[in-house]
Amino acid sequence: MGKGERPEHMAPPEIFYNEEEARKYTSNSRMINIQTQLTERAVELLSLPQDGTPRMLLDIGCGSGLSGEQLTELGHTWVGLDISPAMLDVAADREVEGDLLLHDMGQGLPLRPGTFDGAISISAVQWLCNADKACHEPKKRLKRFFETLYAALTRGARAVLQVYPENASQAEMLVAAAMKVGFSGGLVIDYPHSTRAKKYFLVLMVGSTTGLPQGRGLDGEEPEEEEGQGGTVRVVSRSSQHTKRRRTDSGSKKGSREWVLHKKEQMRRRGYEHIPQDTKYTGRKRKQAF
Repeated sequence: MGKGERPEHMAPPEIFYNEEEARKYTSNSRMINIQTQLTERAVELLSLPQDGTPRMLLDIGCGSGLSGEQLTELGHTWVGLDISPAMLDVAADREVEGDLLLHDMGQGLPLRPGTFDGAISISAVQWLCNADKACHEPKKRLKRFFETLYAALTRGARAVLQVYPENASQAEMLVAAAMKVGFSGGLVIDYPHSTRAKKYFLVLMVGSTTGLPQGRGLDGEEPEEEEGQGGTVRVVSRSSQHTKRRRTDSGSKKGSREWVLHKKEQMRRRGYEHIPQDTKYTGRKRKQAF
């Protein structure tokens, strides 16, 4: 994956997070550190009672169990679900203490109503904004997800979903879908003035009129270590960066051999079948017939 390239643009999550990617997640110290920081911040935003009682928490898009391990360290019981079999296999191999469920959150959460005291999600829910298959309609999948998440939480509970919205429209889509099913809350943005540290947390509340917590770094301060960002509902679009990168990544002209090979490899990663094999004739221009 190229630097800054969004995983959602590469392939559906169950394909992108294959065995190789899953192993990388649990062997890269930088990824582990970032996941730990984001989980700690998400739990902080849950505002759980500080009475020493373990809570039952839901980890949506739990992956290889990095965020779940942090929940265990904080003394909580948890259930994790993920769409990637490879990620869950790694979590099982690492013998995490949470229960694991293979499931597509866009189909709704198959959980008993009122079971969980809180829910977190790290870098997962934005995948629902993409139509990875012809049958996928993002708005319907978001509606189903938020409806069942709302039902699975106890009254007064919170869900904190750390997301990477691609642009302002996507952020608004996420917030609107959650509000329509009964949640209150909104986006909390940590370090809103920082390009590298900015992080978005969708803080959702069930049956509560409590105000949103404040984001960090609203006065322009930077975090001590690279982690996230906080503030308003403004989202800086990365579409211009993405467009520029696509033009310069391969440095190849559209229709050239390099361009054709790149496109074929991209389609293979996305799970397309029957892509012709690469040969010495790939991308070769045919002579005009007279």
